[in-house]
Amino acid sequence: MEEGKRSQLAVASEPAVLAGVLFPNGDYDPHDPLGELRSLADTAGAVVCDEILQHRQKPVASTFMGKGKVEELAGLVKAHNASVVLFENDLSPSQIGKIEEIVEVKVLDRSELILDIFAARAQTYESRLQVELAQLEYTYPRLRAMWSHLERIAGGAPAGIGTRGPGEQQLEIDRRIVQQRKSELKREILRVQSRKTREVAQRNKDNYTVGLVGYTNAGKSTLFNTLTGTGTYADDKLFATLSTLTRKLDLGGGDSAMLSDTVGFVRDLPHHLVASFKSTLEEAVNADLLLVVLDAAHPRAHQQLHTVMHVLDDIGATEPQRLLLLNKTDLLEHNADLLVFEKEYPDAIAISAKT
Repeated sequence: MEEGKRSQLAVASEPAVLAGVLFPNGDYDPHDPLGELRSLADTAGAVVCDEILQHRQKPVASTFMGKGKVEELAGLVKAHNASVVLFENDLSPSQIGKIEEIVEVKVLDRSELILDIFAARAQTYESRLQVELAQLEYTYPRLRAMWSHLERIAGGAPAGIGTRGPGEQQLEIDRRIVQQRKSELKREILRVQSRKTREVAQRNKDNYTVGLVGYTNAGKSTLFNTLTGTGTYADDKLFATLSTLTRKLDLGGGDSAMLSDTVGFVRDLPHHLVASFKSTLEEAVNADLLLVVLDAAHPRAHQQLHTVMHVLDDIGATEPQRLLLLNKTDLLEHNADLLVFEKEYPDAIAISAKT
């Protein structure tokens, strides 16, 4: 693959082959292991032309999946004239580099693909800052692998004054640049966050506050539009909402509340993304009530709910009362499915966000 290709991460309109390695007790849909990756690829704009899976007890150190399987993957890439491989798993920099050598196109792992989607969908100043910080957090530990082709210029000479090749020197320069930019971004995010916190506190001082949270594409934004009568962006894609949006909700009888829509969660959301978007989720942390929206018709609804609750605990949203909303119940094939939910979550409320 061409040098420099690693910086071209956008996959919009690119023919892609999906790949994944499944391990015992892995958190995936046994009926459609690459279903969520397919949705992520679709959201990123990639055109999926084939898929490949391998069951293993543990990953191969050098190529993650078996060498023969990687060569089979290379055959699929060539047959479909694909320009990118999207992995369900997170890979090390050296594994990505080794696989790219064999398949001769760029390879993105799950975290990198999610970052790509966030970068494309970030609309506000704050979300763009947060995405850039998350990208740098992801990139920093991978700089050495990115410069591996230049490090070889050093010729393996012993470390010492005057023995470092240009690749090693550039690596140090890049590390300093990245660290400096990360510090700048953190300061600016803190400044924006402080101003936003003051504005939110002032706005919510005399208002009851409600936060909409849930797995991505669970129907939060559609419900937000229905409840507030606004026409905010709602799409049948993952991560349609990246920024928190707040509107007044009329409760009748002259009463009202402030309703906030938030970024959706996803399984194995990269930790640097969670950290970067923590300020965006602050309104959920500080709400009086959290409406947890669940796509009850999704085959992995229970696992998605577990992910949402885990992330909420992770970001410290343990104080607000939580109310579970079973969305898309009109899409359930059998009433028995709804009864199962109602039995397991007796306090939940069945809804249809569109109606």
